Amino acid sequence: MPLINVKVIEGVFTDAQKSEIVKTLTEALVVIEGENMRSVTWVVVEDVKSGSRGIGGLPLTTADVKAPAAGTPAG
Repeated sequence: MPLINVKVIEGVFTDAQKSEIVKTLTEALVVIEGENMRSVTWVVVEDVKSGSRGIGGLPLTTADVKAPAAGTPAG
């Protein structure tokens, strides 16, 4: 049983977007492994508290993630 675990910073993705993540990642695995894997493929989307993860030695916040999507510099 495949398990795909996706961790996202809280407040970045809507529930609809998270549903799309589940659907799209499941489809990707089915393309690779075959239709029989659909019913046993788990996709878990976990919200991670803003600032509790980091990149490059700096905490990553919801605002940091949303800035590039909005076309503004992070920081």
